[in-house]
Amino acid sequence: MSDKFSMLIGGQWVEARSGEVMERHTPMDGSLVGVYPRGGREDVDAAVAAARAAFDGGPWPAMSGPQRGALLMKVAEKLRERQEEMALRITREMGRPIRESRNEVRETAEVFECYAGRAWQSLSEAVTHVPGSMGLIIREPVGVVAVITPWNFPLLLLSWKVAPALAVGCTVVAKPASYTPGVCLMLGEMITEAGFPPGVFNVVTGPGSVVGDALVAHPGVDKVAFTGDTATGRSVMRSASGNVKRVSLELGGKSPNIVFADADIRAASGGAQIGIFFNQGEVCQAGSRLLVQEEVHDELVARLIERAKSLRMGDPMDPETRMGAIVSREQLDTILGYVGIGKEEGADLVYGGSRKSGGIFDRGYYMEPTIFDNVKSSMRIAQEEIFGPVVCVITFKDEEEAIRIANDTIYGLAGAVWTRDIDRAMRVVRRVKAGTMFVNCYLGAGLPLAEMPFGGFKQSGFGRELGKAGMEQYTEIKSVHMRLTS
Repeated sequence: MSDKFSMLIGGQWVEARSGEVMERHTPMDGSLVGVYPRGGREDVDAAVAAARAAFDGGPWPAMSGPQRGALLMKVAEKLRERQEEMALRITREMGRPIRESRNEVRETAEVFECYAGRAWQSLSEAVTHVPGSMGLIIREPVGVVAVITPWNFPLLLLSWKVAPALAVGCTVVAKPASYTPGVCLMLGEMITEAGFPPGVFNVVTGPGSVVGDALVAHPGVDKVAFTGDTATGRSVMRSASGNVKRVSLELGGKSPNIVFADADIRAASGGAQIGIFFNQGEVCQAGSRLLVQEEVHDELVARLIERAKSLRMGDPMDPETRMGAIVSREQLDTILGYVGIGKEEGADLVYGGSRKSGGIFDRGYYMEPTIFDNVKSSMRIAQEEIFGPVVCVITFKDEEEAIRIANDTIYGLAGAVWTRDIDRAMRVVRRVKAGTMFVNCYLGAGLPLAEMPFGGFKQSGFGRELGKAGMEQYTEIKSVHMRLTS
């Protein structure tokens, strides 16, 4: 399953002006799965010019919200129609189990459906309580948005930015991760087929050091929406300062998953498994620090080890597989490097810690689920984002110590608390510095995620995606003061 793709600029499918291409070999077994244009600065200039023209002189910003919503709904329908094709592309490019890729496409359709509905709702307000006067608080689209997304959820995280930006009337230039550009280009096909005007949605593929940097610094871009690691996020902020672009950043995490002695330990062990081993641990809000009250430490660790042993690893194309391949050799080496650091720091490796071998595993990049026990909060493996299936178990005595350890990090993306005491749960929720908190669950409680704002505290970034907040960040506020004539 190897395909050659083109970029989308101004409604046309084009090659890179340099003629260069880049190849993607699947981390599953090393076979070639895609050939993509290796875009450069000239391609960025063309895409921004197309988006600029579509925003400044095209029909898109002037359309009514319901008109834009109808087109967004068409995209959602196309995503559902092509779910299997999109899921196969995700799995082949990044190595995730096919079951999870199918879920990603479905959830992406839900995001487009959510913002198709929200496009009908006015974000503006009126102030009418002063006789003879009226105030209007108008929200207008910010303009041309550069969307830069990572490889770990290549379609879903793209939709979190693209759907609300389009819903309010912005135009977009998307730069997908070089490991996983295929589904972004396929989304471009759907947006074009749905009837969006040319230039409203553009895609430039290529290395982040060229395409990403050029987009962030481009004077024709009004806003940058970025998801990635914290170090790159700092660089985005510096580059965007050239023309004082609006910026929203969703960055790294080292999230605490806190288990109290009164919790349902069986459920908590299941939540811990999901929190760190889902998507091979390649999740920004992974529960990579498992904080366990000392009374239940032994039971919880034993249960988690048993769950790790029973976790089915294998061919990502098998619907029964629960852990697939790591996205690249470089990422696998990074994870193995942190395993070595953990051992050197004195943490106890109680399960896993090695590259998986034998059969299909020898042809790709597979990492065992890995559990470190007796970890101290000061250790590098407890402070630095590993972005792999590696959990650090840290013991605490009481609530105060748990909160202190939970906040002992530069990050603040997510966290969880497991307890039967609702008062304790809410105390912890309020005191842990994180943008998302889970209570007696991890990575969701069955709520429609498209309605729940997502983002971080501290060096996990700023701005919020999803929900009403995710729509507002693509707008500017204009205040209008009116004196009414008698």
